[in-house]
Amino acid sequence: MSFLRRLLGGGEEGGNGSGSGPATAEPPATAAELEAAERQYELDIAREEARRLSDLQQRQLKYADRAWTPPRQGGERRADDEDATPAEE
Repeated sequence: MSFLRRLLGGGEEGGNGSGSGPATAEPPATAAELEAAERQYELDIAREEARRLSDLQQRQLKYADRAWTPPRQGGERRADDEDATPAEE
């Protein structure tokens, strides 16, 4: 929660009756500190994702953009389009 509080610029939780001492004014986090905290958060998420997925699933995600897909077949024209004349002649 403190990460989100620092990221969004929220203040301390004072006056909740939580028994904490007087709130000390903490200087706002610098951009470098926020960047480091965000990087750490993203690394934690990546580690958890790697732990959750098998090796096969990780390889599939890694090379998904290189997967070959066959060309589209068909199109707008259909087989009976050329034979549009009535059969009663």
